[in-house]
Amino acid sequence: MTSKSVADLVDLDRYPVHQLESAAGSHLLEQCREDMARSGAARLDGFVRPEAVAQLAMDASGLVPLGFGNDDVHTVYFEDVDKSLPTNDPRRMLVRSAQKAVAMDLLPENFGVRRLYAWDDLTNFVAAALGKDRLYRSDDPLDGCNVTVYEEGDELGWHFDRSEFSVTLMIQPAEQGGVFEYVPAVRSADDERYAAVGAILAGEQKDVAELPSVPGTLAFFRGRYSLHRVTPVKGTRPRLNSVLTYASEPGHRLNPLTAKLFYGRDPGA
Repeated sequence: MTSKSVADLVDLDRYPVHQLESAAGSHLLEQCREDMARSGAARLDGFVRPEAVAQLAMDASGLVPLGFGNDDVHTVYFEDVDKSLPTNDPRRMLVRSAQKAVAMDLLPENFGVRRLYAWDDLTNFVAAALGKDRLYRSDDPLDGCNVTVYEEGDELGWHFDRSEFSVTLMIQPAEQGGVFEYVPAVRSADDERYAAVGAILAGEQKDVAELPSVPGTLAFFRGRYSLHRVTPVKGTRPRLNSVLTYASEPGHRLNPLTAKLFYGRDPGA
């Protein structure tokens, strides 16, 4: 897809992701990297043009009935519960997640998010913003990009991502609730800091930050080490967003358990 054809979606004057070697492109990259280094997250408000995101919201609303509903409990690590541990150990504590996910293979080819996801300049920009030499789009037919739906009462419980980072596009916020909350770098590769994680699950709020977003916001987030959640949604207007999946190595696919959990099927079966 050329930058001319994507200009109806993305505000390229404000966010010249197709011209990273220009002065404006270099400044954009520098700002994203500074934000990620400081807080583990960065957001580009108004990345998608207002008229385009309005159409995107209409299109996504029509896809809601295709979503697979999930309402379950899990640990923040998405691992089996170790009942030999104390009850206040975070590896035993359960949180609730409930939402619908519309898989990529159910999104029309001309759906705005699919168009953005297929755009090489966006892939290159995400890689550069995250300090990666190269990133690859997912080979998974379900999870390359999606539409995630949070209706009244839905939420995403506290958790760590399996992947190093995530990229999201906000399509439509909820009337109330549906706030993305996170605790930056609560653990590291060398220290799980179970006591700190357990305190957050018990209700400790002192280090909890919000990542607000408006329709059309593209956001980057390092979720492997930062605990995060989406608070319960209230009201009749659902929260709609998309997750864009990139990987450092080619050939990325969901494992069968995760595919069935979030999409109700394993395309490889």
